[in-house]
Amino acid sequence: MNIRLAEEKDIEQLIKMRWDNTIEFDVSKEGEDYEKFATECYIFLQKALNSSEWFIWIAEDETGEISSHIYVELIHKVPRPGRITKPFAYMTNVYTKPESRNAGVGSELLSSINSWIKVNEYEFVIVWPSEDAENYYRKNGYVHCTEPMVYYPN
Repeated sequence: MNIRLAEEKDIEQLIKMRWDNTIEFDVSKEGEDYEKFATECYIFLQKALNSSEWFIWIAEDETGEISSHIYVELIHKVPRPGRITKPFAYMTNVYTKPESRNAGVGSELLSSINSWIKVNEYEFVIVWPSEDAENYYRKNGYVHCTEPMVYYPN
């Protein structure tokens, strides 16, 4: 198992995994236009991989096939007098292929990210897990926090 940051050569696999992740949990999306989605996702991933705000972590096997990924976006806060302001991390698009689940792949990937978070002294990580994923995060040191407030514009 090789854990590393994604590169441009990984984009096609990442696009397919995003599609598979969506379809697995929402079969109503199966009829969507894959090519249209792939084009939009490709543009997003190219920008993300070339930015200093997004970090896409992958776990790949010895053949170079990605079995799991986690996307992390850094959120910079407005400085405040009297303290050093550090960014926090927003974790999203966490996915492990079904055939790689329950083998420790996702936990190993998350553990690497947790170490990276500590080394870089980010303030905290926030993630909105599905009910099914709560135990995965809990066993990896994550705790529930008070829900944020959200505004949905019409």
